[in-house]
Amino acid sequence: MSNDTDRFKVFSRRAMVLGAAKLAVFGGLAARLGYLQIAEQKRFQTLSDKNRIGHRLLAASRGQITDRFGVPLAVNNQNFRAFLIPEQVEDYDLLFKNLRQFVVLTDFEIEEIKIDIKRQSRFTPVLVKEGLNWEQTAQIEFHLPELPGVFVEEGEVRNYPISDSTAHIVGYVGRVNENEMTDDPIMSMPGFRIGKTGIEKEYDLALRGHAGSIRTEVNAVGREIRELEREDSKDGARVMLTIDAELQNYCQTVLAKEKSASAVVMDAYTGEVYALCSSPGFDPNLFTYGISTEQWEELLNHPALPLNNKAIAGSYPPGSTFKMITALAGLKDGIIDANTTHYCSGVHTVGRDKFHCHKLSGHGNTNLIGALQQSCDVYFYKISEQLGIEKIADMARRFGLGEKLGIDIPGERSGLVPDHDWKRGRYGSKWQLGETIVASIGQGYLLATPLQLATMTARLVNGGKTISPYLAKSIDGKPARQQKMVDIGIPKNHLDLVIRGMNAVTMSKKGTAWDARIKESGFEMGGKSGTSQVKRITRAQRAAGVKNEDLPWKDRHHALFVAHAPINDPRYVCAVVVEHGVGGSSVAAPLAHDIMLEVQRRDLAGITKKDEDTKI
Repeated sequence: MSNDTDRFKVFSRRAMVLGAAKLAVFGGLAARLGYLQIAEQKRFQTLSDKNRIGHRLLAASRGQITDRFGVPLAVNNQNFRAFLIPEQVEDYDLLFKNLRQFVVLTDFEIEEIKIDIKRQSRFTPVLVKEGLNWEQTAQIEFHLPELPGVFVEEGEVRNYPISDSTAHIVGYVGRVNENEMTDDPIMSMPGFRIGKTGIEKEYDLALRGHAGSIRTEVNAVGREIRELEREDSKDGARVMLTIDAELQNYCQTVLAKEKSASAVVMDAYTGEVYALCSSPGFDPNLFTYGISTEQWEELLNHPALPLNNKAIAGSYPPGSTFKMITALAGLKDGIIDANTTHYCSGVHTVGRDKFHCHKLSGHGNTNLIGALQQSCDVYFYKISEQLGIEKIADMARRFGLGEKLGIDIPGERSGLVPDHDWKRGRYGSKWQLGETIVASIGQGYLLATPLQLATMTARLVNGGKTISPYLAKSIDGKPARQQKMVDIGIPKNHLDLVIRGMNAVTMSKKGTAWDARIKESGFEMGGKSGTSQVKRITRAQRAAGVKNEDLPWKDRHHALFVAHAPINDPRYVCAVVVEHGVGGSSVAAPLAHDIMLEVQRRDLAGITKKDEDTKI
């Protein structure tokens, strides 16, 4: 009996311990459950909402780009696009075979689509084809039962109405590549495009606007069930340019007379660029849906390089258009004045080296105005010996040469103004006197862009102010840029003397551009021609009677001309460069004549009036 009692006591103790343990466990579970249901209720509710609420972005309508008068340069056209949802497709080969009955799909395009499918979730739509016409859209819509996973959506596509004439300014848009991808979710939207060149790239963020969004209820695998909330997108900004579209188109037509040329027309007092041309151009609409390999190769292999914006990226020795800089350096240093004359025999000798004038018989005694008028090389050879390269280089930089001017499109080049330090750093050798002599007439290492030459001319005629060129006039009606003008420290009488020399180039019978003068009263222009050497004719070739125009096109000299008008009160300036055009006076000057006459004939929305408040 006692043994039974002992066993019962042991069992009772064990039962109590086990019961207490179970009670503790269940108590802990109950406490945890209560904590999760009460204390953590809001957190888990939020997580639950996130799991069942999906967000989808809505691309904004890209902002319009217009000229100064509101003429559209970049607009959006209606664009029907076909998409597919991968998870709804069982047989891709069959699907693409059926789709090919209604739209053109190359093997390359199909491979690209398959790559996009692998990159994304199976429920994310993938772009199949865009730019569908009405007939293609109707055919796809009608045959949707045979095209599982396919749907058609209306969107927008960029269009450039003036195309070739403004391609280098406006640029174009294209699909986002891997190197351009950012953490902005909109960049991964099917078919989304960003600015690749020109204004489209420079002001891309403003033009693309702000994306909207849709909040939808989705199931466990991410499929949308219904729309819960929508926030509309905000259209991109409207960018108005300083460009006059009609003048731009006219200039392109004028330049098309030559195989390869460029021109810049700008206001000497505001810096507004009225025309910025590079010929030949190209059609930016080719890039809208993706340019073909054949078209791309054709553009790349064209001898005149149509994709290059020569107006801002073409670097050329400025030739005799640089002589105004050497003249101003000489005036500033006191080496010359209005009465200083030098004798030109046709050649200038320094030691054993001979430097020839373009007029082999020479110009005789000539002063500064005559030297500019007839483009006498020897006059500038002689003053450069006394000046040295440093003083010439300093004057060149004051007028915007050798540096980027900050125009608001990508691709601008800085050109080159050499000096002692540059030569030592580049070649590890000393600067030579002969290099100063050839630099004085814009040859040698010197390089300048047409934009820089136009800016140089503007600073000459506006009283020596640091005007800088720009293209965006306003963004959504607000000024895009505030012009800062600083006096570059050149006495007015020096500038006036050089301008008189430029006026004599066209207005005097002895002037090198007399034949290209503007004869219409009140529209007369002043200017300076230039020829920049590409390949030197050897002594043997010269003896054989070979002239520059006899050389292959690629080896011929470039022709340049800078101009201002009207001469009694200069307002407009331009620079023209004809690649491998040989003679500035005979080739580039006539083009400048046509352009400067046209710019004065046009009513640039009141700009032709000499508003004193824009002259500083």
